[in-house]
Amino acid sequence: MRHHAEEALASASKERLRLWLRILKASRSIEATLRENLREEFTSTLPRFDVMAALSRYEEGLKMSQLSGVLRVSNGNVTGIVDRLAEDGFLVRVPVPGDRRASLVRMTQRGLEEFARQAAAHETWINEMLADFSSLEARDIGQRLEQLETGLK
Repeated sequence: MRHHAEEALASASKERLRLWLRILKASRSIEATLRENLREEFTSTLPRFDVMAALSRYEEGLKMSQLSGVLRVSNGNVTGIVDRLAEDGFLVRVPVPGDRRASLVRMTQRGLEEFARQAAAHETWINEMLADFSSLEARDIGQRLEQLETGLK
C-alpha cells in the first residue's frame, strides 16, 4: 500500500515538473514572437515597449529609480533605453523641483501616441496567439497562475 502512495507522489512531482517546463517554454515562445513582431512592425524592442508601458501609467512621470523598481530591473539597464526613447522624442526628462540631481522621465504626446499604436498591436498579437483559450479558460488559468504567484511570495 505504501509503495503506491510513494509512486503517486513521485508521479505528481514529475507532472508538476513537466507543467513548469511547459509554462516556461510557452512563455519563451510568446516572448520571442513579441520581440520579432515589435522589431518587424515598429523597429523596436521589448525592453523599449516595457519602459513605455510603465511610463504610460504615470502621467506625471517617474524618477529613474522608480522606473527601475516598476520594471524590476537595475537602473543601468534602463538608462540606455530611456536615452534612446528620449532621442526619438517619445519621452522627456524633467527636473525635480528642489532636487538638482533628480529628474522625472515622462512620456511626450508623441510617445503616448506611439505607445498606443504598439499596445494595440501587442494586444492583437497576444489575442491571436492565445485564441485557442476561451475568455473563461483564460480567466481561470490567469487566476490559477495568480494564486501560484501569491503562494510563492
